Amino acid sequence: MTTAMPPSYYEATIAPRPPAEPLQGRHEAEVCIVGAGFAGLATALGLQDRGLADVHVLEAQRVGFGASGRNGGFVFGGYSLDCADLLAQLGPERARASYALTRGAVDLIRRRIREHAIDCDIVEGGALLANWFDDEAVLTRQQRLMADHFGVQWQLLRKAELDAHVRSDRYFGALLEPDAFHFHPLKYALGEAQLLRQRGGRLHEVSPVTRIVREGAGWRVHTAAGSVAARHVVVAGGGYLRGLVPDIERAMLPIATYVMATEPLGAQRDALIPSRAAIYDTRFAFDYYRVLPDTRLLWGGRIHVRDRRPEDIAQFLKRDLLRVYPSLGGVKVAFAWSGMMSYARHKMPQIGRLQQGELAGVWYGLSFGGHGVAPTTVAGEALAAAIAQRQPLPEGFRRYGLPRTFGPLGLAAAQATYSWYETRDWFKAL
Repeated sequence: MTTAMPPSYYEATIAPRPPAEPLQGRHEAEVCIVGAGFAGLATALGLQDRGLADVHVLEAQRVGFGASGRNGGFVFGGYSLDCADLLAQLGPERARASYALTRGAVDLIRRRIREHAIDCDIVEGGALLANWFDDEAVLTRQQRLMADHFGVQWQLLRKAELDAHVRSDRYFGALLEPDAFHFHPLKYALGEAQLLRQRGGRLHEVSPVTRIVREGAGWRVHTAAGSVAARHVVVAGGGYLRGLVPDIERAMLPIATYVMATEPLGAQRDALIPSRAAIYDTRFAFDYYRVLPDTRLLWGGRIHVRDRRPEDIAQFLKRDLLRVYPSLGGVKVAFAWSGMMSYARHKMPQIGRLQQGELAGVWYGLSFGGHGVAPTTVAGEALAAAIAQRQPLPEGFRRYGLPRTFGPLGLAAAQATYSWYETRDWFKAL
């Protein structure tokens, strides 16, 4: 008899939640936000920071249900779009300014955790980019790029220096990004939600939005049992947004990614991974992992256009783990889960305001891909400044709009592209 795996490590390690409070009846707010993930919550807190406290957040499931409560927990600069591509597309000045926004977001997240005592298992250990390939130029090129164009100093670690951080024959050196950290993302999202409520904001879970309609100078946002009239509406639904805003959803690819957590490693942890850093590697199709407070190893990787069963996820991620740490063959997988991220064709966040159609004027922030913790906070700050202070959105995002993804064809193309790069990495490693 097969026993079903427990929920994600994150769900299993939070305090019992109070019962959800679905929206009921008619309400009014200055701003109504659809989605209680990182982007929606960051927007709400950004509005409150700017003196606009009358904020209402509606969540179809529970706080942090989507990618915000299931990700690897890495907090560092950058976007899903590679920095070299960002530089080529935006030019030196705008690329540097766009990257700086994510560095500011890292600082803001760290400050919110500290100032509001958000208990989210924060670990200040940096991020380690481990080189999968026996070619030091892979690292030195990246190091020069970050220093020369983005003002970021990453420390080069040659293979002989890696023992202080990771002990695996798989790697050939690394770059250490010292300003990064990692944390329990679901605990952080719940801490943001608590802060939102303490400041007078309202948040209703298990309240899927069914439609948004224009009403006077603003909007009315409907759920099955209630509605909110608001001057501004922000849609931040991510990979789980379905059937609500067609112009946005046509420009988004929902992509699955996979994560597991082992049983506690005990003394094996220090023998293999003495570093406190979060770790990922130099392949396009990279692994990412970090040690959890109880010495478990959280391991993530791969993407696909469809979801998988936890048992299957555990099996193929364990194979990936053993390619790096073969001595962990006897370690059991305790948790395995997946989640849907939203991707744009251009790999940059989609942050803006609809300009045409029935929903012209609705704000949106989504498509953060697999690198979303800091960029979601960037989006929240940008949208809050635009709404509360009428500031223009950052220049770097204006180049990236809502290009069509063409549904199943786009998903097939995304999967084929990923498979091609995965094959290229394999040949390069040979």
